[in-house]
Amino acid sequence: MIRQLDVYEAVQRRLKVIFDYFDYVYVSFSGGKDSGVLLNLCIDYIRKYAPERKLGVFHMDYEVQYKQTTEYVRRVLSENSDILEVYHCCVSFKVMTCTSMHQSYWRPWGESEKDIWVRDMPEGAYTAADFNFFTDDLWDYDFQYLFAPWLRNRKKCERICCLVGIRTQESFNRWTAIHNAKNYRRLSHYKWTHKLAAHVYNAYPLYDWKTSDIWTANGKFRWTYNPLYDLYSRAGIPIGRQRVASPFISHAIPTLSVYRAIDPDTWGRMVSRVNGVNFSGIYGNTTAMGWKSIKCPRGFSWKKYMYFLLDTLPEKVRRNYLNKIDVSMKFWRTKGGCLSDETIEKLRAAGVTFKVGTGTAYRTNKKPVMMEYIDDIDIPEFREIPTFKRVCICILRNDHVCKYMGFTLTKNEKNKRESVMKKYRTLEHGKL
Repeated sequence: MIRQLDVYEAVQRRLKVIFDYFDYVYVSFSGGKDSGVLLNLCIDYIRKYAPERKLGVFHMDYEVQYKQTTEYVRRVLSENSDILEVYHCCVSFKVMTCTSMHQSYWRPWGESEKDIWVRDMPEGAYTAADFNFFTDDLWDYDFQYLFAPWLRNRKKCERICCLVGIRTQESFNRWTAIHNAKNYRRLSHYKWTHKLAAHVYNAYPLYDWKTSDIWTANGKFRWTYNPLYDLYSRAGIPIGRQRVASPFISHAIPTLSVYRAIDPDTWGRMVSRVNGVNFSGIYGNTTAMGWKSIKCPRGFSWKKYMYFLLDTLPEKVRRNYLNKIDVSMKFWRTKGGCLSDETIEKLRAAGVTFKVGTGTAYRTNKKPVMMEYIDDIDIPEFREIPTFKRVCICILRNDHVCKYMGFTLTKNEKNKRESVMKKYRTLEHGKL
């Protein structure tokens, strides 16, 4: 009988594949538990099997973070400075924020706001001036993509790989990123890899690890980890919600207030750094910002409440939501969203008027359903149905992109990103 590998043995085999094939390997290190374990795994691997190699470390510093994270990053990198090549990036790219109805993004390390930076910039950090692809329209997620060909060109290597510590247990989107059969841009047959450009890859060697595996590895190998997680536990935050990320994104809002208890000095600086932080810290885990069991105010329908909320917003922000609502209504009216037979039966049982199409351009067994927006519906598939309640939740959460409604980038946003990606392709061929 063949014994199945445990997750530690499996990751050792994946690391061998990576270090054997790629000329240069670097780890995307946030200071969180997953990227911390991945970094330690790579450090141990190099010391044992490839002592002649150097390991790159890519750290995107968002300026606003717990002091414990800042100190942990500094300590773990300095303890292994003999084999690490560190790219500590303090760049004023655009970062999404859900704390404000006025701002859809903010900029860490913006020169014009230097007097209110939460902390001083670390010595030797890479800034926007170091990257020939940087523009003021650049988002943080685009910066990550553009960094890879920039580094490949800088290191003059043929094949380069970025290791990212994502795990499929964390979200369904991460699960589909690994297991989606349509993902043909892989290195050979390895589903935990993704090709970004010619000879440029991301790899996710921890994809099948559970949270318990992460902490078991830290304990067994006595690795240094971010002490912030101990403070999270003392603050009563469940282990599944303990994250190290930008504090102003949607997933971080419910625990934003913990900064006040864990790191009050940083909290005091944060309040004046980004609009709406104090309000989000107080109400971020309540119905006031669309969390928990939101209820429609007495005397309102969800549609009426939506227009009431829109009337409270600045003109530019209100117009953004109205445009997205208009696009969504036209989509559901003409093309339709793809729903399963089970969900369609639930709509029929609820008395919803709709029309089922015969085919769709999407690769799915689900059927296109054309319908008008409805006020609300009480079914588990609530997020798949066009309702005015979903719009209200987006507005209350300051979800300017409307991710909760299933929106991705608009045409204008896609055009801006495409202009950035043209620079990516230029970098890929070493023309800059």
